[in-house]
Amino acid sequence: MKTQDKINVKRRDFLKNSSLGIAGASLASTGVVGSLVSMPAQAAESSTVVTAAHWGPLGVVVENGKVVKSGPAIPAPIENELQSVVAEQLYSETRVKYPMVRKGYLEGNKDTTLRGHDEWVQVSWDKAFELVAGEMKRVREANGPSGIFAGSYGWYSSGALHACRTLLHRYMNVTGGFVGTKGDYSTGAAQVIMPHVLGTIEVYEQQTSWETILETTDTIVLWSANPLTTMRIAWTSTDQKGIEYFKKFKETGKRIICIDPVRSETCEYLGAEWVPVNTATDVPLMLGIAHTLVTEKKHDVEFLKKYTKGYEKFEEYLLGKTDKQPKDADWAAKITGVPAETIKKLALDFSSKRTMLMGGWGMQRQRHGEQSHWMLVTLAAMLGQIGLPGGGFGLSYHYSNGGVPTTTGGILGSISATPAGGEAGAKTWLDETSKLSFPLARLSEALLNPGKKIQYNGTEVTYPDIKLIYWAGGNPFVHHQDTNTMVKAWQKPETIIVNEVNWTPTARMADIVLPATTSYERNDLTMSGDYSMMNIFPMKKVVEPQFEAKSDYDIFAELAKRAGVEKEFTEGKSEMDWLKGFYQTAFDAARKNRVIMPKFEKFWEDNKPLTFEANEKAKKWVRYEEFRNDPLLNPLGTPSGKIEIFSDVVAKMNYDDCKGHPTWMEPEEYAGKATEAEPLALVTPHPYYRLHSQLAHTSLRQKYAVKDREPVLIHKDDAQARGIVNGDIVCVFNKRGQILAGAVVTDGIIKGTVAVHEGAWYDPLDLGTAEKPLCKNGCPNVLTRDEGTSKLAQGNSPNTCNVQVEKFTGEAPEVTVFKQPKTAKA
Repeated sequence: MKTQDKINVKRRDFLKNSSLGIAGASLASTGVVGSLVSMPAQAAESSTVVTAAHWGPLGVVVENGKVVKSGPAIPAPIENELQSVVAEQLYSETRVKYPMVRKGYLEGNKDTTLRGHDEWVQVSWDKAFELVAGEMKRVREANGPSGIFAGSYGWYSSGALHACRTLLHRYMNVTGGFVGTKGDYSTGAAQVIMPHVLGTIEVYEQQTSWETILETTDTIVLWSANPLTTMRIAWTSTDQKGIEYFKKFKETGKRIICIDPVRSETCEYLGAEWVPVNTATDVPLMLGIAHTLVTEKKHDVEFLKKYTKGYEKFEEYLLGKTDKQPKDADWAAKITGVPAETIKKLALDFSSKRTMLMGGWGMQRQRHGEQSHWMLVTLAAMLGQIGLPGGGFGLSYHYSNGGVPTTTGGILGSISATPAGGEAGAKTWLDETSKLSFPLARLSEALLNPGKKIQYNGTEVTYPDIKLIYWAGGNPFVHHQDTNTMVKAWQKPETIIVNEVNWTPTARMADIVLPATTSYERNDLTMSGDYSMMNIFPMKKVVEPQFEAKSDYDIFAELAKRAGVEKEFTEGKSEMDWLKGFYQTAFDAARKNRVIMPKFEKFWEDNKPLTFEANEKAKKWVRYEEFRNDPLLNPLGTPSGKIEIFSDVVAKMNYDDCKGHPTWMEPEEYAGKATEAEPLALVTPHPYYRLHSQLAHTSLRQKYAVKDREPVLIHKDDAQARGIVNGDIVCVFNKRGQILAGAVVTDGIIKGTVAVHEGAWYDPLDLGTAEKPLCKNGCPNVLTRDEGTSKLAQGNSPNTCNVQVEKFTGEAPEVTVFKQPKTAKA
């Protein structure tokens, strides 16, 4: 979207052109897949190599040692443009080419406020290793494991060996321990509350089989979920089978409802009914539906009696007997923006048809986020369809192809953070590491407040005094909330070391940056379908490491050597030794399952995916069916063995921000608390053309950027009131910060809310001089609150945020974050 003509499009066209891209021809239809068979893997001048990434199995065409093209190695139900930019990842202007050290740090300047705007000096690998090894030794001797934070947020490589988080933790464990974290950004609230409600983490578990959904489900409700976007990637590697099943369900003509502040790509593609709802008000909407079920006598009383605990207490709250406020449809309508008649109809429709509530995770990334998933389970229990084919709820249908039937075969082994043979010696450090960990979403607070105590899930956590951060994989200066606070927090440690492929905002805020390889510059293995385990993909080295990049494995092996523990780290194995072992683990398991797999050498030489099949039992699998059939014989892992609508354990924690049953607690910022200064709610959905912040530097950016900025979706009425038209550069701001973005004026977002997709690289204009520097590129976390969901989970809460939007006047500053940083001569 570079020209005004391209910018001046309606929301529907915006989605078609810059989100779905259905009209474009994929590389699957232009020869990449075909060439896998016709060309040997190592042809002299031109070859096609099979590898994989989070966005799927890839065929990569190499000519004269250089990548010229990439595309899907297996056909995709919908084109996945993420698969087309391998060359740009390898040869990008943003790559970290050499070991680099911040000038002030190298000269002994202790001023940590220079981070992010100092010059960089190229050094030799030997010098870089000397600096890192020396700092690790110094800090460890002075502070023990509590002085070293090992940061990594996955999503870096899907390989079984070259998984940087595991490798970083392995290095830390063999050298004496580290400070780690609890939880994650994706499901920080849900993964803590669900064990109290269902006895299991729930959010990362297999769902009722899609084959059963197709056969028995009448209505799918996508609640705060956008699977067409989120299933273009997977934690291992996506095969996009989940998207294929959504496509099949669409073809049945059955009903699909999307409840979301934004009319998403999924809603458009599936032709679903859109129920726009105010950001962060899913709980009152569910309460309004639940109230209607009770007053219309449509709730399943027998199911609630037999399979749940504490419903009576919740119903008293629902009917207003405890607080004199019935949570009826009229009450809910005023908060949610959803008409009362729509709420009542949803209740009647859900109860009269076999309904699957497919919950996303965005609605728990807010203050009191624990309540949304607790209430979703409660609503499903009131409908009485949990454990029935095609009914109930599911929390992973939008993630890593959940619901695709689990296959029978073998599962790859993988490298461990705890080396074999070293476990006994490492036990002390591991125990210490566990004690030192704190909730991930509290990272800035922990750095700023060493020694502070906080509540977490019935326990007390004390923040350690962190002197050194070693980060490998992930981009916290994009992922973490309230960036300006994080800048201050990042100035606290004495040393920050980062292994990185690109000059990300996080790398720019470090002292020492070590150039890491992409997954295309090393050999590895991975699987597809985190739940189905359907395929084993070879991840063959496509080209030799570019510039002076080294793999994380080689970096940590050398650092372990300098610490005198190389043998403990490598176990004396080469890259191929590890891969053969991981494959053998799958081979042995497959043999027990009477499934034939080729020997490793043949699999590697064949240069193609290996696929397993699901049996009929797996295709008919229903989540919670065994519990429903016999709750005494198959109890849940809760204290009562039942679904705990009221939890005595949670109630006894006496938290003021998380009660004993699902409760609506007004967040500090949302549409219902709009002010003159900050009248619009902000929601930060996942992007379609990148994985969080990955691929933000590629040409895919041209498909969505507006005037070289992140797009901000704004309702046409909100835009008109501010004199904003399509394509305008606007300033989005609040008390925490300010960003520039490009306006996309639309009726595809609820009035009173604006949307900026998460993952935009932070690009501050006056870092070091301005208190709240303007982000030129549009990173929404400059605006979001850095506050825990509650004392229970301490998860992240970016979707509790109000802002103002104004048309930007004057000459907009250039976006520079995708260029090389300033360098100085050694």
